[in-house]
Amino acid sequence: MTRLLGLHSLVLILVLALSPVRAQQVDLELVLAVDVSGSIDFEEARLQRQRYMAAFLDLVVLGAIASGPLGRIAVTYVEWAGVFSRSHTVDWMVIDGPTSAERFVAALEDASLQRGRYTSISGAIEFALPMFEANAFESKRRVIDISGDGPNNSGRLVDEARDIAGLAGVTVNGLAIINDRPNPFGIPLMKNLDIYFEHCVIAGPGAFVVVAEGFNDFGNAIRRKLILEIAGRIPNNIHRAQGYAPPPCDIGERMIEQFRGQRFFDTS
Repeated sequence: MTRLLGLHSLVLILVLALSPVRAQQVDLELVLAVDVSGSIDFEEARLQRQRYMAAFLDLVVLGAIASGPLGRIAVTYVEWAGVFSRSHTVDWMVIDGPTSAERFVAALEDASLQRGRYTSISGAIEFALPMFEANAFESKRRVIDISGDGPNNSGRLVDEARDIAGLAGVTVNGLAIINDRPNPFGIPLMKNLDIYFEHCVIAGPGAFVVVAEGFNDFGNAIRRKLILEIAGRIPNNIHRAQGYAPPPCDIGERMIEQFRGQRFFDTS
């Protein structure tokens, strides 16, 4: 009998060891995908990260997290540039109050700052999508938060990646940084970037765009956007692509090809 009990216990231990770990339930799974491409200088890239750090210590943001049915969200932080320049800067972490928020902020502060050339919003979406299946969390809402100061000009066409995310039930939100500083490489700035984001980037249930009027406004835009995302709300005072003449979704690729052609034929 003792031998049988021992064998039964061993079988039970093996079954438990081989059973999949039950995913932790959270109110939201959020990928923060932050543009660190060449059009953003080192100080601006550093400023972006500092503003995210400040936002997660903000009492209103923490209050929004606490007000959810479970009072906790899962967050991960990605920095991206061209199609081959993506960094999983901070792995998935649960934020359920000030202490866990401070741990997330500390991890972000300690991580090295990545930089890269070109702008692949599509690559950032493709990089982020598998993270939802690979993490240890489950939620009714999965969101990729794309911030950037220019259109896609590298990798897959952005609307193709957007559609893949939408079909997977993932919401893609946008934070368009309207920046009038000349591009350091001479590539023309894009007007109405917010309309481009609305027409070509965002997807899924409740998707929206928030505008940052330059990097000085970036902190306010992040704070506002996080509160809306965590609460599952849509702002009612943003520009909409309807009523405007939206740009083609390959405008970034067209702009960079035109720029390359001008440089090739410039003999001055």
